[in-house]
Amino acid sequence: MTPFQAFVLGLLQGLAEFLPISSSAHLTLAPWLLGWKDPGLSFDVALHLGTLVAVLWYFRAEWTRLGRAAMAVASQGGRLLTPDQWELGLLVVATIPGGLAGLALESKADEAFRAPALVAGALIAMGIILWAVDRWAATGRTIPMLTWRDAIAIGIAQAFALVPGVSRSGATITAGRALRLNRDSAAVFSFLMSMPIIAAAALLKLPHVVREGITLPLVIGVVTAAVSGWVAIAIVLRYVKSHSYGAFAIYRVVAGVAVLAVIVHRASHG
Repeated sequence: MTPFQAFVLGLLQGLAEFLPISSSAHLTLAPWLLGWKDPGLSFDVALHLGTLVAVLWYFRAEWTRLGRAAMAVASQGGRLLTPDQWELGLLVVATIPGGLAGLALESKADEAFRAPALVAGALIAMGIILWAVDRWAATGRTIPMLTWRDAIAIGIAQAFALVPGVSRSGATITAGRALRLNRDSAAVFSFLMSMPIIAAAALLKLPHVVREGITLPLVIGVVTAAVSGWVAIAIVLRYVKSHSYGAFAIYRVVAGVAVLAVIVHRASHG
């Protein structure tokens, strides 16, 4: 892998992890479209470490607040007595379905779900769902108003993101909007609940990175993913304060249709 390829893939990972457009779809389709070799497991893990750094740094004040809440919960025998402690409990519950699904279907997700046509279909379908839910769902709820059932529902939505093209942030934001969360609250909850999943996935596969060694393209990919991930979070949170998620939905549909067109073109030309 060249440094330029590492830069491009790191950029795609960082932007698409937090924009609701599916990082796994972009990382699957980019080498396929450009004729590049598969970057491999180690590089994929490294990019996730980059986006983990982005979400930890951007929300550092929130993580400090939630860390204090966790210590208080531990000293209170597990009781949730404040809004911060309730939010912490919601995030823990919301993480469980995606974690279980990842453990059960990880190998299948890495292989069977990566056909370009399936990825394109998921991009289009989820784009339509995101647009429809965001267009017609009511608003008015914030994160402290969520219930245990709401957290579980958002967690189940995250589990569907094992299929490239669905998008982890797209699925969880859509679920949050369906539950009448404000657009910015849906995004914040989605980004906060991404941390345990990204961290767990990266730590489980970190030995592969260590065995294969640290290379210049690997470092470039990590740094690019971290910076572009931070930028993507900032873009979404600022944009949705005064706009809908419609632009992201349109991008998803256009991208999916373009991929299908490439598939048809290549099939017709042998």
